[in-house]
Amino acid sequence: MRDTMTVVLAGGRGSRLEPLTRDRAKPAVPFGGLYRIIDFVLSNCLNSGMRKVLLLTQYKAQSLDRHIHLAWGTYFCRELGEFIDVVPPQQRFDDSWYQGTADAVYQNIYAIEREQPRDVVILGGDHIYKMNYGPMVEFHRKMDADITVGALRVSRDEAKEFGVIQSDLDHRIVGFEEKPDQPTTLPEDPDVALASMGIYVFNARFLYEKLCDDATDPDSDHDFGKNIIPAAIKDHRVFAFPFTDENRKREAYWRDVGTIDAYFEATMDLIGVDPQLNLYDEQWPIRAYQPMLPPPKFVFGSEGGPAIRRGEALDSIVCQGAIVSGGQVHRSVLGPNVRINSYASVEDCILFDGVEVGRSCRLRRVIVDKGVKIPAETDIGIDPQQDAARGFTVTDSGLVVIARGDELCVTGDNVTVVR
Repeated sequence: MRDTMTVVLAGGRGSRLEPLTRDRAKPAVPFGGLYRIIDFVLSNCLNSGMRKVLLLTQYKAQSLDRHIHLAWGTYFCRELGEFIDVVPPQQRFDDSWYQGTADAVYQNIYAIEREQPRDVVILGGDHIYKMNYGPMVEFHRKMDADITVGALRVSRDEAKEFGVIQSDLDHRIVGFEEKPDQPTTLPEDPDVALASMGIYVFNARFLYEKLCDDATDPDSDHDFGKNIIPAAIKDHRVFAFPFTDENRKREAYWRDVGTIDAYFEATMDLIGVDPQLNLYDEQWPIRAYQPMLPPPKFVFGSEGGPAIRRGEALDSIVCQGAIVSGGQVHRSVLGPNVRINSYASVEDCILFDGVEVGRSCRLRRVIVDKGVKIPAETDIGIDPQQDAARGFTVTDSGLVVIARGDELCVTGDNVTVVR
């Protein structure tokens, strides 16, 4: 894989994840307590032996940049020709931001050419999955392909949100539709379609030519799914590569956590007895930044007063530095440095780094962003209509989200948000 270059697109706004993306890019959103979303694709790269990585950022990239520096710099040795470079928009050709996925790569074409790769692997930085990219590159070369597209089987309804592939028996792509209203399904199964995962392997010289042609087309959206792939199918060798899952479960695991509800559901799956995503697999480790913090602590085991004062967490993930001090935690994910105080009840919640829950609070189906302090005796998630009136973000399913930087102000029995 030393003659392969990897480009990770990590500049998306993640507007459907607001307010979690109010101050950070989508790939930098915490996931599973310890990880960031970007850690999954970068772990795939490292585990696949891909050690030349360009990470293209754009919106609100400071948090992501800092995380890459802390978590990933030690895994790559530049003296051996390895690197992971975080690259903001260069505005090399004009003063505009990236206009699409293809334009993002085009604006960094000089950085790619400098390494003289044989093939270029292009990945999105905002999905949760495990995959070895090596067999896909080998397939690409064996088929003498110009482009190879990672393909995932999805339901017909889900396919409306993807690029939909039609391929022949040799896996050569003969049709491609971007987010069609009526997806073309598989001949053998009318309920399943073949979707593009946004994972591409390009012959490097072919990529340069197509990006330069696309850049001069005034009618193009400068996007791989909308423009580059469909235009190449007729006259070039474009193939589909079936998703090979390294998660080693009965069903293939690939998640787009692009909405608050999807993010919550994927996170809650992690606390199951047999979660669909295996984070404990030593053969395919997911790496992340490990802060120098003490182990989690659970204190008080006595019963007294109007409620039980016992520090415990059941069916939960608790990260280092967290202290459950006389509170009750059920089916929740506690990030680093979280503090749960006495008589508090936390159920079905996701608490980011440094969150503090005051005494006698009740939280149910709440996502609390980094550093927020919940005042004592505050109920959140019990009455979604009341929470919306307070100024919290409430999804259609009743999930409550408290954003980073929100200050909760207590006036009598009322709690409001001060931003």
